Amino acid sequence: MNLFAKVPRMKSITQNSTPSKILSGKVVTLLFYEPSSRTFASFAAAVKRLGGQTLEIIDPTNFSSVSKGESFEDTINTFEAYSDMIILRHPQKGASENASLQAMVPIINAGDGIGEHPTQALLDLYTIYEQYGRLENLTGVLTGDILNGRTIHSLIRGLSLFKNNTLYLLSPRELKLSDADRKEFIKRNISIIEIHKESDIPQNADFWYWTRVQKERFITNQEYEKVKNKFILSRDLVDKYAGKDTIFMHPLPRVGEIMPEVDLDPRAYYLRNQIRNGMYVRMALLALVLGGIK
Repeated sequence: MNLFAKVPRMKSITQNSTPSKILSGKVVTLLFYEPSSRTFASFAAAVKRLGGQTLEIIDPTNFSSVSKGESFEDTINTFEAYSDMIILRHPQKGASENASLQAMVPIINAGDGIGEHPTQALLDLYTIYEQYGRLENLTGVLTGDILNGRTIHSLIRGLSLFKNNTLYLLSPRELKLSDADRKEFIKRNISIIEIHKESDIPQNADFWYWTRVQKERFITNQEYEKVKNKFILSRDLVDKYAGKDTIFMHPLPRVGEIMPEVDLDPRAYYLRNQIRNGMYVRMALLALVLGGIK
């Protein structure tokens, strides 16, 4: 909660265009092996809002010495020599952990394949906390690619740190939670209820967390087409099952699973509160890890 306590200060710095020297003299490498819009841009903006500078390496497999056969370890060692921190996105699960064992500078995991996306979970948790003032005694609906969704996996782990949370996981049967993950989450004392049809969505949940079915995680397009957009967040679905205080969230990008008609609903946080909180929370994290604030 120390992190969350710093977020209002970061929000004030941004909204008031206040010059900050929290990261003055610091250089942060953004090393992104996978495409990204919000995570990349929010981290880059966060560093600069705090007075730091960035080295921005996008698609190193094709546009760096990686294309010449340089090893992952050598790439990490190279950029740690130039910077005070590396923010890494990589398609391989566990890549950030491996990098942290290799490097002497801090490594932030900006998404590793089907593994985890911890900073997304932090901003998601903050968005829920900002709305309700608590992270316990919540009921949530998580929808989409439950099997491969790293944002979902990280959010469940985050919510499992707090008491009496119940999560309904709505997905095609082909994309339900893996047995290993289900067993792990049950050990964490969080209530998991798997559902496969919209009529099982509980009334008046505190939040809905919609996600896309990730085409890049499928071997064939035929398999993807079979399950994409099976569950679509529409005005009709909102009217049937959402409560007056239910908030709608999405890590983005969306590719058809939320109808544009929902965007104007004041409960639709994905293009407003949630996306803005991404930068504020990442600013707070950078300030704590690299800026030395307490």
